[in-house]
Amino acid sequence: MSEELIDYAAWGERFFATAVTAERVLDGVNVLAGRPIDVGPLGVGPGRIARVTATGTIGTATGQRVGADPVAFHIDLPVTLAFSIDLGMDRQHFDADITVPLVITARGRADLAIVLEVTPPRPAQVVVRLRAQGLRASFTSRAANVEGELRRFVAKYVAKELQQPYVRQATVIDVGTAVEKAAAGLGPREQSPIAAELTDALPAAMEAELEHTAQLFLEDDR
Repeated sequence: MSEELIDYAAWGERFFATAVTAERVLDGVNVLAGRPIDVGPLGVGPGRIARVTATGTIGTATGQRVGADPVAFHIDLPVTLAFSIDLGMDRQHFDADITVPLVITARGRADLAIVLEVTPPRPAQVVVRLRAQGLRASFTSRAANVEGELRRFVAKYVAKELQQPYVRQATVIDVGTAVEKAAAGLGPREQSPIAAELTDALPAAMEAELEHTAQLFLEDDR
């Protein structure tokens, strides 16, 4: 612990950096972890004739701090999907591992809250690793531009989820309330039963000690 005194601006900058760590940012984003995805059927390809149906899950995000002024983080949000394309006479199956990049910037609010501002990606920034189950599925994915459709859908889905109330609540660090709670803990606390017992016993103990000391003085005078 350092006893060095610093000015308010430096203190505020250090506090902000300490309060907004990568771990806390990830905790806020990871309220999305485990959220199910249920897509379709969606029309894809020329004429939107092919129909895509998909199910999947949002995984646990990872990331790191990438800026100090403003305090910013790069977060990768993984998504896994299993889906099929129905061509009417045939159905092809695919698996996809998707990475959704997010830029999160910490902003200070007038009520002493810290708000994590999340910038969702554009479709072109979404990374899709597609695995076709079979040669015919591989040709189908190219013809229907499945990767492009997945990028577009996932970018739109994540942007919508980020506006949900439970996510917005998780991306606010209420510093003011935390300070008030900490300050309340510094005040007088309710007296414990043990403390009361000791307080009651103290006068009697002091009286006995004083009586003993006085007796010693009387004996010395003799």
